[in-house]
Amino acid sequence: MGTESAVGTTKGEGAEVTEETDVAVETGKLIEAVRGGRADEVPALLEGLGAAERKTVLAELKALRTEVRSWESKRPREAADVRRALYVAGAGCHPGSSGAATWLGGRDLLPWRSEGADLVLQVVADFPPEWQADVAGRLAARPSVAEHSYKLIRGLVERSGCAVPATDGYVLGWAWEFRAGSRWRRSFEGPELLERLREDSQTPVLALHALSMTESPDALTWTVTEAPHAHWPTAVAALVGEGLLGRAEVLDTALSRLLRGGRPRDLRFPLDVLRLVEPTAAEFRERIPDLVGMTADTPSPIAGYAQEVLTELADGGVLSTAALAEMTSAVLFRTEKKLIRSQLTLVGKALAREPGAAGELLPAVAEVFGNEDTDLQGRALKLVGRHLAAVDESVRRELADQAGLLSPAHRQAAVELFGEALEEESGLPYEEILPPVPEPQGVRPPAATVEELVEDLLAKGVSDDPVRFERALDGLVRHAHRDRETLARAVREAFTTTSWQEPHHFSYDFRALHAVLAGLLGLLEPSWIEARRVREPEATACFHEALTGIRDARLWETSALIGTDALPFLLASPTVSTGGIDPLVLVERLRAYRDAGVEPAPADLAQALLRVLRTGPDVGRAEGEASALGTVAGQRLGAWLRADEPLAATVRFLEREEDRSLERWSVVQRVVVELADRAVVREEFPPSFRWLGGTLETAPRRCYHWVSGGEHWAPILPADREVLAACFVPSLARGSDSSRETTDPLTGIAEAEGRVGRAVAVTLALGLGDGDADDRLRAVDALLVLASRGDLDARRVGEELAWLLAEGSVKPNRLADAARTAAATGAYGTVWAVLAAALPEVLGAGKPVRGLGEVLAVAADCVERCGARGELAGLDGVASAKGATQLVAQAKRLRDALRR
Repeated sequence: MGTESAVGTTKGEGAEVTEETDVAVETGKLIEAVRGGRADEVPALLEGLGAAERKTVLAELKALRTEVRSWESKRPREAADVRRALYVAGAGCHPGSSGAATWLGGRDLLPWRSEGADLVLQVVADFPPEWQADVAGRLAARPSVAEHSYKLIRGLVERSGCAVPATDGYVLGWAWEFRAGSRWRRSFEGPELLERLREDSQTPVLALHALSMTESPDALTWTVTEAPHAHWPTAVAALVGEGLLGRAEVLDTALSRLLRGGRPRDLRFPLDVLRLVEPTAAEFRERIPDLVGMTADTPSPIAGYAQEVLTELADGGVLSTAALAEMTSAVLFRTEKKLIRSQLTLVGKALAREPGAAGELLPAVAEVFGNEDTDLQGRALKLVGRHLAAVDESVRRELADQAGLLSPAHRQAAVELFGEALEEESGLPYEEILPPVPEPQGVRPPAATVEELVEDLLAKGVSDDPVRFERALDGLVRHAHRDRETLARAVREAFTTTSWQEPHHFSYDFRALHAVLAGLLGLLEPSWIEARRVREPEATACFHEALTGIRDARLWETSALIGTDALPFLLASPTVSTGGIDPLVLVERLRAYRDAGVEPAPADLAQALLRVLRTGPDVGRAEGEASALGTVAGQRLGAWLRADEPLAATVRFLEREEDRSLERWSVVQRVVVELADRAVVREEFPPSFRWLGGTLETAPRRCYHWVSGGEHWAPILPADREVLAACFVPSLARGSDSSRETTDPLTGIAEAEGRVGRAVAVTLALGLGDGDADDRLRAVDALLVLASRGDLDARRVGEELAWLLAEGSVKPNRLADAARTAAATGAYGTVWAVLAAALPEVLGAGKPVRGLGEVLAVAADCVERCGARGELAGLDGVASAKGATQLVAQAKRLRDALRR
């Protein structure tokens, strides 16, 4: 019996070993298939594995996943195949739904448009319905994951019987499948989209969600013209007619989405559905609050649609006076003239039917009194005048107060309507309002401790802010000179320095301070640093490259000298926020260098000379003390302060008549900037600075590259405003072609010191006519700052605008927008001074400039408000012309205002 037992035991152990061996073989085959990228074999190989074996395999899959991430650059195709197999295998090896969803939603494993979904559905076929439903919900909740996992999610939903996940990502995948699954590109038959939507059990849920999405799927935004047979709004409207989609739900969802506003592209689908469903007057009546809300803040087409519907309701007598008043206030606060005119017409009809509503409606009409368009102001005033007798005294006083916003052109009519109160107000003297003169802010001293310095270096955006950058750079130099080892140890602990050992890290855009930190730690070859330290811009380089070269030369010089006795602190650290240096402070810095027996670093001294401020009461004293230092650097500073114009530049434009080949050239292709010949700069300054002495070729130049560090350009030349402006004329000229962010330097130009000449005038003129609204706003700010400082040459700016308008390089509507914005701050006299110099040449042209009427409207408003008088050359001829165009009407208005 004992023998039998032993034998039996031996057999059992052998069977167990055999079974374990078989399992090991199977798991080995699975891993081999995954490593070989054979995803199709994975489902069959997983079938024979239990929970424990799958757990073991999962650990190996995770390790392989980490390994595959390093294959991308050398074995991309093989990596893609292995990731697909990992995607399938991992789904079948995760016992928990959370882990499985995380695996399936991994950015590195996520397939394109549900590739591999069928295989995953095979390996999880026997998993509990609750597990599958939870995975589906987790995947659907992640937008980018859901879009590319649509087929997998749908399969899990249908198997588990859970609710359809109405999420943006899932709907995007759903819409894509309809597009990809159809034959619309070649022989799409009309009924196919409608039939597929009708047959899809998820359509009632997903179509409603699609209507509510902030960003509509591309396929849903196609117009009838683009894809007549795949027009979703038509199909959705048909399903509403059939009752498959609830009519009330569709109407409420579409209106709610339109009410939220957004990009016109994303509103096209709900608007088209709404139009095609054709709600009845009764249905619209139930939704009046939504329609009134749509007239306020939505894009113009949506507001126009709501206005049309509400107008029909008003004509039908079903729109209450309160709702009409609310709608009127919303519409008349907008800027679209067409909507405002339509609303004034609607209110006029309503008051004709019900005069008693004047008390509620006329205060809303008075919103137009502050409109920039004087014609609309006149219409509103006439409407108020027709029905003023129907309001009580309190409403009358409210309307009289609002009438103070009217243009002076309507002041007399308003006085006749409202009485002596307005007449007294109209006699007040005009007062020009300009912004306060900006005072440069002092720069705080650098961080006192290494810990504070490291915090400054790690702060977000330190390299993008010139003041913070210069403060941190000076702190680095000072602390490195005191205790290089302590600072180096702190830098190693705070920064990941591996990439700093690669020269290409500093070849393009980089965090400028990293170059200095790399020099501090000795991570770069001295010869490599020296080659960049003495680099001179090519003769054909653009000014952006040249300015960036000055910044880089300082960085590489600092990188080479940091922590040595040759650089105890920086001479070029600004004392004010514009980048300028107080001349007496620079003298003290040179004295400290002399007493320490240190010769200034060439680039540091050169930048200090460019930054030293040469105006103010202390300049004469600083010049004397600098010359008395008895050092070469002191002599150079003294001579620099004595020079009338150490740097200079001129701007001119090639005439099209000079060369027939220039006829089609835009202004940016004809601008020529010439830097004056300055021997002292070419002979005494480092190579990267010598272009300021006139070494660049004189030719039209345009930037065909991307250069970083633009925020550091203006502080390079804070004492030479005209030269600084000249450097930016070519890029500002590009703004007429609707390039963005071209006027960023205008703030630095306005705040800089130095002469104001043609370059400054041209930059302002080009900025005021820039194609981007934000860029024009920066130009307006610069114009007003210069005016408040007393540095604006308004006539010169106007003269530059004149020829730019005449040749079409500046569009009148853009100039009108900028001028109107500037005038609205209260600077009517300043704006008129500019326009008065610009208009004669344009008005005297044989053919009127298209859109000039808008500019004349702004000019007339300025004259009416500031009280300017006189004659304007060319104005009589335009004002005397026949016709009722805006140009003629505004010319008459301007002429009358100047003669009033």
